[in-house]
Amino acid sequence: MEPQREIPKKINTEHLIADRREGIGVCGWILVSLSFLLVLITFPISIWACMKVIREYERAVVFRLGRIQSKKAKGAGMILILPCTDTFVKVDLRMVACKIPPQEILTKDGVTAQVDGVVYYRIYSAVSAVANVSDVHSATLLLAQTTLRNILGKQSLAQLLAGRVEIGRSIQAILNSATEQWGVKVARVEIKDVRIPVAMQRAMAAEAEAARETRAKVVAAEGEMNASRALKQASMVLSESPAGLQLRYLQTLTTVAAENNSTIVFPLPMNMLGSLGQKSRRG
Repeated sequence: MEPQREIPKKINTEHLIADRREGIGVCGWILVSLSFLLVLITFPISIWACMKVIREYERAVVFRLGRIQSKKAKGAGMILILPCTDTFVKVDLRMVACKIPPQEILTKDGVTAQVDGVVYYRIYSAVSAVANVSDVHSATLLLAQTTLRNILGKQSLAQLLAGRVEIGRSIQAILNSATEQWGVKVARVEIKDVRIPVAMQRAMAAEAEAARETRAKVVAAEGEMNASRALKQASMVLSESPAGLQLRYLQTLTTVAAENNSTIVFPLPMNMLGSLGQKSRRG
């Protein structure tokens, strides 16, 4: 029998980081005590240096001797920091609208296009945004650019023009999974504009015009066919009643005379003209 292999245990890095943050050492506690004593000695003048006001849409990540003091950011409102040992970084939690510069891509069907977009995101964890990435806004923008290029390179031009909403959702899902460790939540991704070469625009316009002309000819031919069938049925009905043909003549004349003044040619039956000719010969 083969010896059983030991399964390595999964190490929870969050607890290790938390343990490292909790202890600042004996020297650290001495410095903190001296700083606190200095604040008491110079009170109330030192209170103005210790009080910091954090706005409602901001959070403060406090560092004490280079270590994050708490797992959760402080604010909003007034916070107290020690002037010698504490530093803090403000993080804005409001929604950020970031414009993606135009990216020149090659679509799946070999068409060159320039595509730009807009990414809406916000920071939900100030500690992660400060501790895990140097510049969260720049990193999110660069990641959005590369993701946009990778996704659109797998789409054809027709899919790109018709499926902007679906493409935006797929980019949003990829960005959310990548920026989760940065404390960033991507709310929306929109494809703003798609620019294609002028020659391609002319070719697409000519193709669309030809398609419209084709549809127009088909519709006109179908209309002529339906009209001819209707006329055939009308002629069959009128052939059964000669008086109905005369009534149709009178109705047509009434319609024409009601619109504009015009010269009206009134058709007469051939049998009436024949009877008039016979009377003139007899006379």
